[in-house]
Amino acid sequence: MSRHRSFGRSGKIKAKRNVLKRFERIESLKKGGKWSEGDSAYGLPKTKVAS
Repeated sequence: MSRHRSFGRSGKIKAKRNVLKRFERIESLKKGGKWSEGDSAYGLPKTKVAS
């Protein structure tokens, strides 16, 4: 049985993600001074992906 082409292949170059994971968003907020230790990790403001 063959795989559908939308599943891709393991050796393919992946496209740049446009959504950050929670820990990546916290890191970018820390750099901007908008988040400090002890703040809630839920309900974070939206962040742009650094180019």
